[in-house]
Amino acid sequence: MDYLPIVDWQKKPELSKLNDLPNPPKELYFSETWDPQLFENCVAVVGSRRMTEYGRRVIEKIVPKLVFERKTIVSGFMYGVDQYAHRMCLENGGRTIAVLGWGITYPISGEEKKLARNITDHGLLLSEWKDQQPTLWTFPVRNRIIVALSAEVIVIEAAVKSGSLVTAKIAEKLKRPVWAVPGPITSPTSVGTNELIATGKAKMWLGDQPQPQKSSSDPLLRLLTSDALTPSEISRKLGKPVSEIGAQLSLLALTGQLIERAGKYYARQN
Repeated sequence: MDYLPIVDWQKKPELSKLNDLPNPPKELYFSETWDPQLFENCVAVVGSRRMTEYGRRVIEKIVPKLVFERKTIVSGFMYGVDQYAHRMCLENGGRTIAVLGWGITYPISGEEKKLARNITDHGLLLSEWKDQQPTLWTFPVRNRIIVALSAEVIVIEAAVKSGSLVTAKIAEKLKRPVWAVPGPITSPTSVGTNELIATGKAKMWLGDQPQPQKSSSDPLLRLLTSDALTPSEISRKLGKPVSEIGAQLSLLALTGQLIERAGKYYARQN
């Protein structure tokens, strides 16, 4: 594949959001066709490299909806959630930007090369390096570009030390809204996303709301009938750990019994 440097990227209006970064890239390279419209309505979809079947199903639900809304999917081209988000976007006729954690000329092969070709046909490969090899430090560094280009960030799955949590932290600093998908409390790849929700660092992404179920015996529901509270406030009032409260909130919200607004939860009134 061919690549080109972006000369004076600071002068391109579509890349102006990169100036939000305290350390914007000095150089940018892309492959192969530049289209300014790609950058008009971007959403970052990121997550664990150890994608589970649950994560796969979530992507199959979320990404087609985003494509229908004419959003450009931005992700990091790593195996797992990133690559599957790119694939689902392309399969649904969408456009996607892959921000690489290595140089634009770094050789790739097999299925990754095929995916990269499909992306360049319907989107863009982007890197701040020409020939940099992938290392531990290049991935968190590239995450800042993913966030800066995007209007919001959706975290599909994340373990307790996932790079996606680094992405969420960058998004918080850049004042980009963060969404996290709640997952099973027994799944290691949902620990990070559930923690983001429990601590109020991310809003809960639920997709289509199920029908609410009536319940008045749950003390948490009773508490939220009269007040809208954050997970930390609920934890103090009920005397339970925030992590436990976060898991409860996820389950109650999934069944439609709670509503979340601006990091606070309240009981749905029937």
